[in-house]
Amino acid sequence: MSGPKEGFTAAEIPAGNPDNGAKIFKTKCAQCHSVEAGAAHKQGPNLSGLFGRSAGTVAGYSYTKANSTSGIVWDDQHLFHYLLDPKKYIPGTKMVFAGLKKAQERGDLIAYLKQSTA
Repeated sequence: MSGPKEGFTAAEIPAGNPDNGAKIFKTKCAQCHSVEAGAAHKQGPNLSGLFGRSAGTVAGYSYTKANSTSGIVWDDQHLFHYLLDPKKYIPGTKMVFAGLKKAQERGDLIAYLKQSTA
């Protein structure tokens, strides 16, 4: 199972600005993901209900075995580390996103996703 790597703990994840996160989502994520409940999957799965959900479990989306058997339940810490380098965090994932290297951008995106996927 993949899990939080060395580095930031949950307490050290930067407080995010959801308005900045919305801009990041629009430019880096929206091409492949939707956040609205009931919206169709794109190249990536719909992210509605993301927090507290097990990775690789959204109905109607074809996940890799790596995602569906990762044992990850999405929370701030998992997402913070995943967004740094998805292919390193879940080896074998088909997500082609290179990652967000800046901790504040990841914090902002997480703040937006918490609002928009609830």
